[in-house]
Amino acid sequence: MPSAGIVPRRAVQLAALFAMMLAFTAQLVGALLPVIPLFIAASVINLGLDLVLQHKQPGLLAVLGRIRFDVTVRQLLRDMLILVGLLHIDGINPLEEQAPLTITLLLFYGTHFVCQAVAVLVRRTRSMPFVTRNIDASALRLCDAPPRILSRQTGRRLLRFSVPTTAGMMLTSITTDAYWGGIGLSVSLALSAGGTLYLGTWLLPKKRVANEKQALEWLDNWLAEYRPTVGMYFSGGASSAYQANMWLSTLAALDGNPIIVLRERFMVQKIEATDVPIVCIPKVANLMRLEHSTLKVLLHPANSGKTSQILRIPSIKHAFTNHGESDKLSSCNPYAKAYDEVWVAGPAARDRYQLADIGVEDKDVIEVGRPQLAPIRPYAGAPAGRPATVLYAPTWEGWDGNPGNTSVILAGENIVRELLADENVRLLYKPHPMTGSVDPRAGAANSRIQAMIAEANAGRSGARPGPEAAAELARRAEELDALTTSAFRKSADELERMRLQGTPQEGRAAAVDAAVTAWEAAYWNSFPEWEHRIITTARPGIFSCFNEADVLISDVSSVVSDYLTSEKPYAVANTSGMSEDDFRANFPTVRAATILTPDASGVAGLLDAVRNPEKDTLAAERAELKEHLLGPSDPPSSVRFNQAALALGTKADERRVRMESRLSGIPGQRSQDDVNDAGTAGHETSGASDTTAAV
Repeated sequence: MPSAGIVPRRAVQLAALFAMMLAFTAQLVGALLPVIPLFIAASVINLGLDLVLQHKQPGLLAVLGRIRFDVTVRQLLRDMLILVGLLHIDGINPLEEQAPLTITLLLFYGTHFVCQAVAVLVRRTRSMPFVTRNIDASALRLCDAPPRILSRQTGRRLLRFSVPTTAGMMLTSITTDAYWGGIGLSVSLALSAGGTLYLGTWLLPKKRVANEKQALEWLDNWLAEYRPTVGMYFSGGASSAYQANMWLSTLAALDGNPIIVLRERFMVQKIEATDVPIVCIPKVANLMRLEHSTLKVLLHPANSGKTSQILRIPSIKHAFTNHGESDKLSSCNPYAKAYDEVWVAGPAARDRYQLADIGVEDKDVIEVGRPQLAPIRPYAGAPAGRPATVLYAPTWEGWDGNPGNTSVILAGENIVRELLADENVRLLYKPHPMTGSVDPRAGAANSRIQAMIAEANAGRSGARPGPEAAAELARRAEELDALTTSAFRKSADELERMRLQGTPQEGRAAAVDAAVTAWEAAYWNSFPEWEHRIITTARPGIFSCFNEADVLISDVSSVVSDYLTSEKPYAVANTSGMSEDDFRANFPTVRAATILTPDASGVAGLLDAVRNPEKDTLAAERAELKEHLLGPSDPPSSVRFNQAALALGTKADERRVRMESRLSGIPGQRSQDDVNDAGTAGHETSGASDTTAAV
């Protein structure tokens, strides 16, 4: 069933379309009879309604475009009906007065179509074969974009420029004096012609950016100068950017020159604040230019349809890092065997790949830990003198319809109801951002859960932080936004954003980290410790919620593995239909968890163990499972990850040496000893030459 808000919204949309059709009918009737008050009212309402819908419901008007009743046709019909109405009004001479109005109206439409043609040309000249961020691209002659209403908003431009025409014609209908119609048409014609001329200045040499050939040459030169060594490759939908964002700090900390390679233009702005250079290359043909760069290693946090395109480059070694590890089948996808190496957190994932028997060889599985988990604080003991904070972070429903994927549908409301019934619990509810994207039942349950939490908050009371806490949060938010958000004009396009998002200021990354930490502290301090929170925004992040929580309730997902870093108690909802023993056997990540049934039995015992550590019988198992899932703490994960990147880069270098040897006619199947001997001999010869030269 559709959610509660969808039906009223559709009713409003249908009512708006019906009102527009009614306005056209009334305008026609008023023009033919003629009934001047009806004619004027219908004409004004018709245009006004179209203007409002262009701003509020552009998708609704797109439906009319699919039946060939687009904005140009609608406005042309309105103007024709106005001319018909003027023909039927006594006192207006068709030949002496209306003919000039008709000719001027035709000129207005002529300039409109010319402006549209110029807009197409301008957009083409401002379309680069790539998009960059954190790179100085001033050599591409980037400049500000033209106003959107001229270059991109065809419908709004026509409707807005038609307002003087409609106003003048209505005055003519009232006064029977064509003078007013002529004034209105002249203003509209001047706006359209002037806008066309102004837009045309972007075709002049002063405002023309580099063409495709020049741009690609610049990209080659930049790659040669920057000399990237390791990068992250990412492709995905608008809601999947979190999969890449979780690896930004890890990538930035690697030895060498990091780079981020994207495929979708919109994704450039979805990547969070980072100093790492970003290059988005949509076309495969242009992507292949990376083969001639110094790039050795690409990390892949997700599989996508476009991943196979970058895998065609043999000079680059590819490692699959995934965006999280869980016991789900998606964590050991058969596609993983397409990569040179599969990087996992610890022994559990290695075992998972071998048990799955999907063709990933054990020698290609590299244990690197999870370096981005460093901000998660360790267990500090039971809550004392305050409510126990429970984080309920269910995952989404997935693509396969498995009822065990998410607890939201079958168990979510029961779990939340049990938690809200305990007066000494503060609930943090953070659903997966894709909840409800596949199964409407998950979206509906998510809405009901949020309503339950809001109702529970309304029934609670207690001391609240003073106004200084809210002021501190606002101040920290302003500081953070200044560092992480680029302010763009509404008319800004890709090229203008490229110019504004050039080389970042030195030390910005450290400043962002400090600002995030300060904002998170201010966020939690701005709310009372008894108030439940619904967190559906990107900030505060899941790790910050981990640090605030005393216990986690989740599903079989990477959230569980990450949370185990803290060694705090956790519970997993079993909505799979399996018995508890089978559930634990099939999903090793729940081995040290309290298992909750769909009716939420077990919540009371979980809370009791959190409040009374002596009743927590799973503490030792959590410590053991943590190492099994995430690997040893020494050496640190960041060190192991960096070593894996360097080792894979060495393999890329060795392959290049072999290929160069073959191309130069030297047999390629030499042993490593031969290569080393040749290198030693080369150094000795070089040294002898240097000595001779010195003598």
